[in-house]
Amino acid sequence: MIWQQLQSIAGSYPLALRGLGMTVMLSLISLVLGTLIGFGLGILRTGGNRLISGAIGAWVDLIRGTPFLVQIFLIFFILPELGIELDAFTAGIIALTNLAACFICEIVVAGIRSVPTGQVEAALASGLSRWQRMRQVVLPQAMRIVLPPLVGQYVLLIKDSSVVSAIGLTDLTRVGWLVVQRVPNGLLVFFLVGLGYFIVCYPLIMLARRLEQRMGAAHGEVQL
Repeated sequence: MIWQQLQSIAGSYPLALRGLGMTVMLSLISLVLGTLIGFGLGILRTGGNRLISGAIGAWVDLIRGTPFLVQIFLIFFILPELGIELDAFTAGIIALTNLAACFICEIVVAGIRSVPTGQVEAALASGLSRWQRMRQVVLPQAMRIVLPPLVGQYVLLIKDSSVVSAIGLTDLTRVGWLVVQRVPNGLLVFFLVGLGYFIVCYPLIMLARRLEQRMGAAHGEVQL
């Protein structure tokens, strides 16, 4: 019986490949946009303007403190009532990008604040402008702290992309729900779905682990 079910699942290979492609494309676009926006928000939040910093902080806390499913429902179902029509793919990109940007913003803020104050003061004494200090002194040092959790956040975002199946996008999770209607073995079907996500995420998991090891080794050398 299991063999027959595996054969039936194998017949869904083109659909599964399409779902995997949708998951990868959604994640990739959202990661790129979310990283750019997140770094921008992180730099603005540490820029010294209390109004801007407070507004960004409030938005980040709101997004981090509410379920992603609720956020994507608000974008896909509520915005059309306000006259903003979005297809499922666009709504998914906006929701995932916003989620990624908020979490990445906090990672960047933590990295920037970890740079010793003396380094910033030395750059200021050297006559560097604010942007030059950020680009030449602060960010290069902050990136050593930022990179490992940043890659880890990428893994979390790829897994969070499964929520877009709730608004009808045919991603990997949605394919699982479609296949399980024909193959009445949810355990087997969603084991394979989970395996697909693992295959996508595993290289990033290994990269994050390697970065953490290198960071730890570099920190140990500095202490010695």
